[in-house]
Amino acid sequence: MTNEPRGKHFDDFSVGDVFTTGKRTVTTTDIVNFSCLSGDFNEVHTNWEYCKESPFGEPIAHGPLVYAIAAGLGYASGLNEGTLIALLGVDDWKMLKSVKNGDTIHLEQEVVAVKAASKGGKGVVTFDRRIRNQHGDVVQQMTSAYLYHARPQN
Repeated sequence: MTNEPRGKHFDDFSVGDVFTTGKRTVTTTDIVNFSCLSGDFNEVHTNWEYCKESPFGEPIAHGPLVYAIAAGLGYASGLNEGTLIALLGVDDWKMLKSVKNGDTIHLEQEVVAVKAASKGGKGVVTFDRRIRNQHGDVVQQMTSAYLYHARPQN
């Protein structure tokens, strides 16, 4: 008896499939910790007084922080667990709305292409990825390509 990975294999994906993750609330602690981790202490992320005069009114989350949280939500969904080989690329990454303390985000991914790799046993799955807030607004979007293991042949 073998342990089947929890994640989907390359051949399990079809164009049009949509996968939605659980949700997570972004906190001020997340924003501060990401500033410390990345070294990005731009005032739009760290200075409440400065932000009062900005279009945002308060510090906003870093774009890469929002992406990283969405990546974690994607992993927690189990979609990639034991089957994902690599992230191959991110194209057309757009920040459409700010994310602030208290906003709750989730990731929605739609399969837009599947292609077997030239060497067997794997394939590329391309997703249109949308990160949405608690109001359903898309705050970030991008197209990402991932390399997955194919289902083992018996």
